[in-house]
This record gives sequence, C-alpha cells and structure tokens, in this order.
Amino acid sequence: MWPDIAKEFYTKDYDKPEFGRIDQIIFTGMGGSGAIGDTLSAIVSKTSLHFSVVKGYHLPKTADSSTLVVATSASGNTLETLTVLDTAKKIGCKIIAFSSGGKMEQYCTKNKIKHVKVPIFNSPRASYPAYLYSILNVLGNLIPIKKSDVLESISLLKKTQKQIQSSNLDDNPSIELAEWLSGIPMIYYPSGLQAVAIRFKNSLQENAKLHAIAEDIIEACHNGIVAWERPSQVKPILIQGKDDYIKTKEQWQVIKKYFKKNKIEFKQVYSVNGSILSKTVNLVYLLDYASIYRAIASKIDPTPVKSIDFMKGIF
Repeated sequence: MWPDIAKEFYTKDYDKPEFGRIDQIIFTGMGGSGAIGDTLSAIVSKTSLHFSVVKGYHLPKTADSSTLVVATSASGNTLETLTVLDTAKKIGCKIIAFSSGGKMEQYCTKNKIKHVKVPIFNSPRASYPAYLYSILNVLGNLIPIKKSDVLESISLLKKTQKQIQSSNLDDNPSIELAEWLSGIPMIYYPSGLQAVAIRFKNSLQENAKLHAIAEDIIEACHNGIVAWERPSQVKPILIQGKDDYIKTKEQWQVIKKYFKKNKIEFKQVYSVNGSILSKTVNLVYLLDYASIYRAIASKIDPTPVKSIDFMKGIF
C-alpha cells in the first residue's frame, strides 16, 4: 500500500506556490506529523539549506519574513501546531500548511494561507507516506532532493512491501524482528538515521504499547554503554546504514564485540542501498510493520491510542 500511496501523492497535480526569498525552513508538527519533519531534516542534512523541526509551541527567535513555516497536522486539530501557525502569521513568516481539514484548514482559509488538503489513511501515523510525498511534491523547488532519488525510494518501497507483507512467511524481516522483540527495546542508530529510530520508538509505543528507548550509537558509547554492566530486560536493536561513516562502522563493530563478549543478545537491521530518502522511508516501512506484527502477536489492537485521546481531551 505504501508504494502506491507514495506514487499517487508525489505525482498528484498540486499547485506549487512561489514564496520568493527563503533563508530557512521551519517544519512544525507532532507525533506522526513530526516524524515527517524528522525525515525531511535527514534529507537536507548534507545540504546548505537551514532546516529545523519544531515539536512544541514555540518558533525559534530566528524566524522572520524570510522564513517558510511548514505546518503539518493530519487531523488539523493539533494544538501545538496551531499555536506555532498563529505565531508564524503574527511574525510575518511565509507559511504553507498540510492537513486533512479541521481547525487548520479553517484558520488558513480565514487568513488566506496556502493549505494543502491530504486525507488520513486509517490513522495520522499511518498517513506518513501520503504527507511526506505530498510535501516533496509541493515543495520540490525548495527541498534539495533529486526527482530520481524520490522515484528510487518509491521503487524500493515496492521491493520492501513484498518482503514484509503478511503473506510472506519465509525470510520476512518485520515478522522476524517482531518475534524477537521482548522486554524494553533499546534502539541504537547513527545520526543520519535518527528519524528512523524516533519513528520506530513511537510506533512501538503507539502500536505495540511497549516502552522503548532510542540512543545515538556514538553518544551511547560514551555513557549509555555502562548500563549494560548490570543484568537488564532491555534488548538492543542496531539500526545501520549501508554506507555509514567509516568511524561509525568501526563503532558498530566495537559494540557488537562488547555485546558478544558479555552474552547480550542483540538484533541488527540494515538499510537499503540508495539515497537518504530511500534508506529512511524503507526502514520506517519495515519497522512500522514490525511494531504492528508485535502488537498482533501480543493480542493488542494497534489502532486505539486511549492515552493520547485522554491527553488531547484535557487540552
């Protein structure tokens, strides 16, 4: 399903607004929408574009009339994102918003702000490919990524889909990971795949209702590694890029040696070969399915998020 959704929204005939001079882009969104900002940040991390992600109520002090604020809320009713949207308008930022409707669409219509309507697929977190590829479509002239890299990512999603679909019971990486998962997953990642680790942590929490932790592998080797000196219910998962920085690869080898020496069972997950977009979206796809398979194995319905509903009800 993800490859079809990605293709549909990347090729959709959206209007592509012109914003004039842009010195920085600030993405604002929470939860599943925030994961899209993390992915976009990974895409532009090796370029000169000043891009930041806001998960909360406040814009950075650097925001001004040369700033483009990209506000995303699948429901259209996320309080934090609506607050940032209103602040951006008052400051005089350039703005574009993506939502399925709700208060965000109403606000944009009232204030003549460009709004792109994108439907929700089952839940906000499951709508990740629709929103990501809509943004890559609409803001293609601003986000420095080649069209060929976007098309590559969609093509690789098709291959990943065949691997992780429930009908494939032989050599299915998502099912294998789900069956191995127990205790509290500790997700180690290189800096370039931070978006993947955060998304996987969130998916385990929302879908499988599991506590989960994510740590940068380089930083962990300077502090977190010490916690393994005691017995633990924590289970390490190593998310690795096929072409991680050479020193990061060396660090992976050292921590694997440490785990083996101390008889600590761990699981490895590797990215596909390709652009940072291909690596990120394919890992998110694989790991999202792992969290869903873990929920099913635990006889848990992955869809309801009663605690989130409670929190939103308070605010």
